[in-house]
Order: sequence, then structure tokens, then C-alpha cells
Amino acid sequence: LMSQIDIAGAIAATRIAQGEISTIAVNSLQFINPIFIYDVVSFYTEVIKIGTTSVTIGIEVYAQRERGMCEEDIKIAEAIFVYVAIDKPGKKR
Repeated sequence: LMSQIDIAGAIAATRIAQGEISTIAVNSLQFINPIFIYDVVSFYTEVIKIGTTSVTIGIEVYAQRERGMCEEDIKIAEAIFVYVAIDKPGKKR
């Protein structure tokens, strides 16, 4: 799940940086509920801070779960990741 959270955050960070990025920090990651095999998992991101070369992204993970005749959305995890914009050789830009 952590890898998928990182990918969701990286998609948002890449759009802000308009180029390649790299994950430089996981400020927080909290697993709140388990994911079950038939859950439909969704990732939601928001920009928390834009720095000179970095961007901080908040990520929330929800599972859509069937319970009898009803569906419910359950918060699975939340995280804050920091990404830095890089050039081709891997240097900050």
C-alpha cells in the first residue's frame, strides 16, 4: 500500500513540478483500517505546500466496501509525502 500511496502522490507532484520528481521524505503515514480482497481502493491527493524545489502532498486512501445491500467508504490510510523536482542526472532543479 505504501508504494501505491507514493505513486498517487508522485502523480500530483509531477503535475506541479512539470517534470521529473523524486520522493525525499515521508513525513507521516498512518494505517487506519485494513484493506480486504474485494475492496475498491481510491487515492486522493492535495497540495499542502510548494517550495522552491519541493512540493508537499497529502494523500488519503479510501476503500469502497460492500456490506450486504449497502456500500460504504472507509478511510484506510493518510500520509504526507515530500517530493523534489530533479533534472535528468538527478540533481535538484
